[in-house]
Amino acid sequence: MPVPDDEAASARLAALVRRHGWNATSFQLREPGFRFFWPDDDACVGYFDTGGAWVAAGAPLAAPERLAEVAAAFVAAAARAGRRACFFAVEARFAEQCRLRALPIGDQAVWDPQAWAAILASSRRLREQLRRARAKGVRIRAATLSDGAAPSRETLRALEDITHRWLSTREMAPMEFLVRVEPLVVLPEHRVYVAERGGQVVAFLQLTPIFARGGWLFQNLVRGRDAPNGTAELLIDTALRAAASEGCRFVTMGLAPLSGDVPGPLRMARRLGRALFDFAGLRAFRARLRPADWTQQYVCFPPRQGAARSLLDVLSAFASGSLARFAWRSLLRGPLVLIRLMAVLLIPWTAALAAADAAWFPRPWIKTFWIVFDVVVLAGLLRLGQRWSERLARALNWAIAADALATAVEVLAWNVHPGLRPHEAVVAAAALFAPAFAAFVLHRARRRHALGRDGTSAGSSAAPP
Repeated sequence: MPVPDDEAASARLAALVRRHGWNATSFQLREPGFRFFWPDDDACVGYFDTGGAWVAAGAPLAAPERLAEVAAAFVAAAARAGRRACFFAVEARFAEQCRLRALPIGDQAVWDPQAWAAILASSRRLREQLRRARAKGVRIRAATLSDGAAPSRETLRALEDITHRWLSTREMAPMEFLVRVEPLVVLPEHRVYVAERGGQVVAFLQLTPIFARGGWLFQNLVRGRDAPNGTAELLIDTALRAAASEGCRFVTMGLAPLSGDVPGPLRMARRLGRALFDFAGLRAFRARLRPADWTQQYVCFPPRQGAARSLLDVLSAFASGSLARFAWRSLLRGPLVLIRLMAVLLIPWTAALAAADAAWFPRPWIKTFWIVFDVVVLAGLLRLGQRWSERLARALNWAIAADALATAVEVLAWNVHPGLRPHEAVVAAAALFAPAFAAFVLHRARRRHALGRDGTSAGSSAAPP
């Protein structure tokens, strides 16, 4: 059931988070979008209902000796509601106690802030990054955003603008669950460091408390496109130094998904998915900061449920319940992976065009023209898929749009007739649809990259900066 929207319920949840919040994700349960299972007043499980499953955000908020009991009650309650159940982003402490299968899904980098000064002293590369940012005029300040004062509201608007622009430039549609960035939620317990250059906000780092470990999750690291090199490192350096001065011994940036020792199918997913998400880049960035340890994280689920089914449930939670709808929204953004796919599909299409009967075209030279045209477009798409160029993208966009118009005229005037056979109708439909769709995809991709030039690039606890 969702927690009622009243002060007593919020205080009840906040008290549990303070008392039992051991997982890095524990404080995020106070942010919007979660439902809650309450076996009693001293335990709860925050989860997302996908419609087919209850996907828990981390381990239960409960005393350590009660984790297995509360987890079993949650699984049973989900079954009574006709739902599957699983626990996402849990650590070994939970996995070893519960009668559930545990599937490794990635690693969590952990730092001891007390060791940060020594790490800097031994890393010339990190010191150089900090020097670059300072030399470019980047200054870091701790921001107070929950007091409602005018300067706080102005800063919050700047952070929200950076976040919104970044989301507009991503290859994938915005995700939900534990990586939700917009709307940016800032509670009194959050700590926010803002990077400014010339009086303008260029980046920020949002810290979330992990009360039961006396530590912090570096939840959102968002860097504007005009932030100089080293800005992210300077934010992290400032936050780690502050944590060290307070005696803190535990800081994490959260899960680096599909990193480390994960099963073979997940390693394959890591390779196949790198066009949409730079899993290796995320881990490499954190590794450069020399964490003290990498702790494995898991998805835990009932033995009879199956690993593949549980992973699909987790993905559905990130997709806000519908993988198909999420995939369609992502396709409409014109991701580069789709541009690469269009280039691949154009190869057999051009080959089929070359082998086609000349009678399919009004004049023989028209067939030759389309073959040459497609080869040129293919070369352009392959180049664009490797490295974005607005000039090339604009030229291809106009050329493919003209192709769509000319092809439509040709197909309707020459190829569509009463005696059209089924396979010919399929070819004609493809000729009509494909160029128009390609022009639309390129238009959307150009729009995203235009926002990127004028706006930002960014990362969060689940994305590289």
